[in-house]
Amino acid sequence: MKTILITGSSSGIGKETAKYFQSKGWNVIASMRTPENEQELTKLANVLVTKLDVLDLNSIHETVEKGILKFGSIDVLLNNAGYGAYGPLESFSREKILRQFNTNVIGLLDVTKAVLPHFRKNKNGMIINISSMGGKMTFPLGSLYHGTKFAVEGISESLRYEIEQIGCKIKIVEPGAIATDFAGRSFDFNNDENLEEYQNVVTKMTDALPTMIKNASQVNIVSRVIYQAATDGKNKLRYMAGKDAKMYNFMNKLLGYNFILKMNKMFFKL
Repeated sequence: MKTILITGSSSGIGKETAKYFQSKGWNVIASMRTPENEQELTKLANVLVTKLDVLDLNSIHETVEKGILKFGSIDVLLNNAGYGAYGPLESFSREKILRQFNTNVIGLLDVTKAVLPHFRKNKNGMIINISSMGGKMTFPLGSLYHGTKFAVEGISESLRYEIEQIGCKIKIVEPGAIATDFAGRSFDFNNDENLEEYQNVVTKMTDALPTMIKNASQVNIVSRVIYQAATDGKNKLRYMAGKDAKMYNFMNKLLGYNFILKMNKMFFKL
């Protein structure tokens, strides 16, 4: 029986993926910042709910150790924990800038580093990093969030070369707009109304947000794409999840970045 370690399992993609892999007969290490609040995953067989905050190195190493002790090994790491910081760059404190990159990038690297010795010892293992269509293209006011997801893309591409030397694989899953709480608790919007020059784009972005998420794909689409990436045996790097992600990718390949830029300016009326 194979085992997957998932970060950010308390809700959204992480929780749905934990349930889906468990239903497929996998052991699941469902990690989250507040496991004491979890009511559903704790009732499932072969699921270990444990505390992991990607900003806390001790919790990362303790979760890896607990998972290996419980299930014998870890076969797949799903780096899912993260959130989106949006708003004019000038409106963000340095503390919030660091938190965005520490959570979405440094935290991902720390969890990966904690699992790699185990993978290297076993000469086997897979890392699946949750990126976004926002790791290939951008929307207004997302310089921090898109910066982190572009980083995840580059990290994953380069890391692929070295972990192949120890018998491991890495894959990237790129969801489009997904019906999770990303626009709620996982969405950190900052604005300073005193920065008058930016208020036009802030207004246009906030007006467009309901349209952007209205036709969002259901979260189970992502969990199934993650399962496909983990089990299809293909030497494939990128997997898209959601019709909008596939559409943007197609248009970007066919028409190029400048077309996407013009299309976004038309959509946001900028």
